[in-house]
Amino acid sequence: MKKADIGLIGLAVMGENLVLNIECKGFSAAVYNRTTAKVDSFISGRAAGKKITGCHSLKEFADALSVPRKAMIMVKAGQAVDDTIEQLLEVFEKGDVIIDGGNSNYEDTIRRTAYIESKGLLYIGTGVSGGEEGALLGPSIMPGGSSAAWPLVKPVLQAIAARAGAARAGAATAGIPCCDWVGENGAGHFVKMVHNGIEYGDMQLICETYDMMKNLLGLSCDEMGDVFAEWNEAELGSYLIEITRDILRYKDEDGSPLVEKILDTAGQKGTGKWTGIAAMNFGVPLTLIAEAVFGRCLSAVKDERIQASGIFSSPKVSFNGDKKAFIDDLRSSLYAAKIVSYAQGYLLMREAAKEYKWKLNYGGIALLWRGGCIIRSVFLDKIKEAFDKKPDLENLLLDPFFSSVIEKAQSSWRRVVAAAVTNGIPVPAFASALEYFDAYRSERLPANLLQAQRDYFGAHTYERTDRRRGEFFHTNWTGRGGTTSASTYTV
Repeated sequence: MKKADIGLIGLAVMGENLVLNIECKGFSAAVYNRTTAKVDSFISGRAAGKKITGCHSLKEFADALSVPRKAMIMVKAGQAVDDTIEQLLEVFEKGDVIIDGGNSNYEDTIRRTAYIESKGLLYIGTGVSGGEEGALLGPSIMPGGSSAAWPLVKPVLQAIAARAGAARAGAATAGIPCCDWVGENGAGHFVKMVHNGIEYGDMQLICETYDMMKNLLGLSCDEMGDVFAEWNEAELGSYLIEITRDILRYKDEDGSPLVEKILDTAGQKGTGKWTGIAAMNFGVPLTLIAEAVFGRCLSAVKDERIQASGIFSSPKVSFNGDKKAFIDDLRSSLYAAKIVSYAQGYLLMREAAKEYKWKLNYGGIALLWRGGCIIRSVFLDKIKEAFDKKPDLENLLLDPFFSSVIEKAQSSWRRVVAAAVTNGIPVPAFASALEYFDAYRSERLPANLLQAQRDYFGAHTYERTDRRRGEFFHTNWTGRGGTTSASTYTV
């Protein structure tokens, strides 16, 4: 019996859809699930008549695969991945490839890559974005790990990935798979983590836009749906804008908007939090994404918010201006804040690449996100162009295209944030993005006072503007008669 091209472990919906995607692209597959009844159900149901072999043990699974074996793990991130790896090491051989397609922490992937390579096998930790539909029809795939494994799995992974811009006739990058090698060890899962962080930011910005339209402008859900439909046809065109249009237009059985009946407490699976933690570790000001994570946390304390709403007064919401003009301000502000979110995400990837010596292709990463994934948008073409022009671009805000967009949006952005603050409507993502921009464009910040404070209470030293960089000074701030005692520290 002919051996299968690739195997998959874990037949939840994502796993099932991925293996069906693999099979329909011309590859044969073997599947295994810890609960073997799930295997039988899948083989007799969705996989009936397809080139998919069901296995009831990992030994049978290993025997069903062509050598070198390639197996994708689609189980819950964490200990379950480690347990499955250990079980596979008992039945796999040197040169075989283990692929983790779940939302694993990149630090776990770094550890696992080294461990599995020490056993003579190869490992890939790959981000897979697009949800259940993407898994079946074409996700965005971000592989990293053992570089020697990439040629072995490239044909399958690129075949099942989304094709970016396929419908855009004449586009230079039309039809390119949204899958390419990202880098060694944890690079793939790191890029997927940043993707998810940006996703948090995009969703929070859209929610704040909705809140302003509803509570400040008094628009109905249908009217808001029309606005998002219009925006989706221009520079803000994206999957998240598209689904927001559909959500706002969707009616419940009684004809009222279903979205207004949904409890306002948001969940999260941890990848946004990981992005914020990584930013802290690398010293990157990932302010917008952090606010998006905290926004979900704040939404979760619903009972406390109800209690607080009965204690504190709030401004009387009032808008007497031109609604159409303000909607245009919201559009410009959303675009500008979105640029900041991506700029911060790219800064985080750049710092991680320095730390781990990854050779990330930043323009190429934008291409990986153009199809199949949750943050796919026309906006990403501009990021690709920016890094094509300048591969060592320090910050997206310094690219001529993005800087011109930000410059034009400044007045609108400030009007939106000011209106929100005046009327007591929370816009933490919009405001943090604007504050980041204002700080980034400032030649001088008040950190000079902060350094003086640190030196005062902890003798942490400081540099001076009238001396060469690299010279450090300490002052006896409690000295009498206005005199100070300074010591010079040269590094």
